[in-house]
Amino acid sequence: MPDHSSPADSEIVLPRLLGVLSDPTRLGIVRILADGAERGWGQFSAPVAKSTLSHHLKMLREAGVTQTRQEGTRCYVKLRGDALDARFPGLLQSLLSAAVADHIGEHVTEREEHG
Repeated sequence: MPDHSSPADSEIVLPRLLGVLSDPTRLGIVRILADGAERGWGQFSAPVAKSTLSHHLKMLREAGVTQTRQEGTRCYVKLRGDALDARFPGLLQSLLSAAVADHIGEHVTEREEHG
């Protein structure tokens, strides 16, 4: 079974966080997750290969931005907003506001999950 663990809150480091969030596709994923709802990996749509999208989701998880939960053969992802806000107050909201204002990450969309 794959390892879907995220770093502990105290292990989330600013350089890695900023590096991961500097990518427009990953920022687009975070924009979708910003409402706090958990989503299945298949609900994200971006103009990249599925393997590339999976890589972006893995990078977000390994940097501590998201947490992943596996249920059978399906994976679900959720933003670790509370942990990020506790560690770096206001940073996530500032980045998301700037991304929306500058239309960064709009190429990542959400599709309805078919179960």
